[in-house]
Amino acid sequence: MNIPVQQRRLIVMRHAKAEPHHRSDHSRELTARGVADASEAGRFLRVHDLVPDHALVSTAARTRGTWKAVAAGSGSAATAEFLDGLYDAGADDALDTLRAASDDVRVLIVIGHNPTMAYLAHELSDGAGEPAAVAALAQGYPTSALTVFDLKSGWEDLARGHGTISRFHVGRG
Repeated sequence: MNIPVQQRRLIVMRHAKAEPHHRSDHSRELTARGVADASEAGRFLRVHDLVPDHALVSTAARTRGTWKAVAAGSGSAATAEFLDGLYDAGADDALDTLRAASDDVRVLIVIGHNPTMAYLAHELSDGAGEPAAVAALAQGYPTSALTVFDLKSGWEDLARGHGTISRFHVGRG
């Protein structure tokens, strides 16, 4: 089933608060605050009918933990793809990853790291959208930040300026 373009939503999210040190950056886990924040972000998505039906997630422990908490908070039963490439991807590489999404996906969430997620959100924005959300994005991209885009194209044609920002939220539990 192909989802009409005008019904597609993309959520770009930065992982939740993680412990400052670990044996490796890749293995840093979420703090208790991070789990609470990501869970609250998931509840926000559920309340606004933005429950992801597919997730693209960096393989780092903190992004995996973020997805687990977001999925629980939102009630999402989506299968996540854990992708090594999202761990150190730049915005262009992350955009390429999004273009490979199935036409059956209505709400896609990508969970990664800064500065990539912030750059990606800025690159996708068409400059229009909900004024408070656009203004909030311009203020920074803290942990558990997410930007929701209404898309102007299918996944394979996704490009810079193809998203209208409908919401910006920072999960705080």
